Amino acid sequence: MLDAQLRERKQIIAGAIRVRGLMPLLMKPRNGKRWTRNEREELHEQLRTVMYLSPYLILLALPGSFLLLPVLAWLLDSRRGKRKSN
Repeated sequence: MLDAQLRERKQIIAGAIRVRGLMPLLMKPRNGKRWTRNEREELHEQLRTVMYLSPYLILLALPGSFLLLPVLAWLLDSRRGKRKSN
């Protein structure tokens, strides 16, 4: 269970690093500029990463959630296994 928690922690950190420049990119149209094609692709990729991280973020917002994180890691790992066998 600790190995699964460590693996998920590494994935969360990697995802957070990938979305580091998301806010300046989102604010670009508000500042009167337009997104380029490359920026749109980057925005889509970063939003996909945020969607992947959303179960963790929701869980971490709950009281006592640090106790439930290993359970979530196990749940997500078991879902991944079912998808590969199809």
